[in-house]
Amino acid sequence: MIRNFEDVLNLAKSRGPKTISVAVAQDKEVLIAVNEAYKMGICNAILVGDKEQIEKIADEINLDLSKYEVIDIKDITEASRKAVELVSTGRAHIVMKGLVDTSIILKAVLDGEIGLRTGNILSHVAVFSVDTYGKLLLVTDAAMNIAPDLNQKKQIIENAVFLAHSLDIEVPKVAVVCAKEKVNPKMPATVDAAQLTEMNEKGEITGCIVGGPFALDNAISKEAAIHKGISHPVAGDADIILTPNIESGNVLYKALAFLAKSKNAGIIVGAKAPVVLTSRADSDEAKLNSIALGVLMASKK
Repeated sequence: MIRNFEDVLNLAKSRGPKTISVAVAQDKEVLIAVNEAYKMGICNAILVGDKEQIEKIADEINLDLSKYEVIDIKDITEASRKAVELVSTGRAHIVMKGLVDTSIILKAVLDGEIGLRTGNILSHVAVFSVDTYGKLLLVTDAAMNIAPDLNQKKQIIENAVFLAHSLDIEVPKVAVVCAKEKVNPKMPATVDAAQLTEMNEKGEITGCIVGGPFALDNAISKEAAIHKGISHPVAGDADIILTPNIESGNVLYKALAFLAKSKNAGIIVGAKAPVVLTSRADSDEAKLNSIALGVLMASKK
């Protein structure tokens, strides 16, 4: 069982290397992470962007560019399109955001001609390793979907389950988290949670066990679940937390990342290939962990 990111990296080593296409690669932290992943045998890379700037950064961090293919495109929109095209044409397996706005790279990912659109919703899944929790915890969606409806939540669960399966979590437990653990018609998120649970029971959502509504405490604490008299298989043992909207997802993400001092990674799921889309505030370690997630997803395709 994978319990931490050391396990994730070791699994990625065994299933790699995969080729990662970096869009607008003149980003110091991204290049550090990509180079570390290369040295670990997790990935190869094609660097798309301003070659002069890439070479300058490579000199600063002692990165040997002879190990990588560099495609010189200075315009960030065109560089993003080329990086995505490398994946859609099969030259690379994963696309990674470099020094470019998220909106630009996602526009390329969703492009009807060269993009990676599948017809499914794109969603963000964050993975956390927290000292106080005995296994990895996946949180979705903290970055993409603002106020998902019931069908979108179904797809967000399915995306997260695919990532969980890539991490060798055979039957992930999905907790649909709300402000309380009882259905209240005045709180639509609790109604959605009950419906998603029913959809899972009917076989409309597969490959996992879905439970809800849960409050966060009884989703991740067996003691809290027992105290509330909740005996569902997911109670106190969630692998995946589905939050009701982007605000709650983002708050939980930031709380785990900055208050709990957890190790983390994040990835966009739902496209034809993994999209490693990290924040400038993310550490080199988080970027490396995110690359490892992309490798594991690509090996599952």
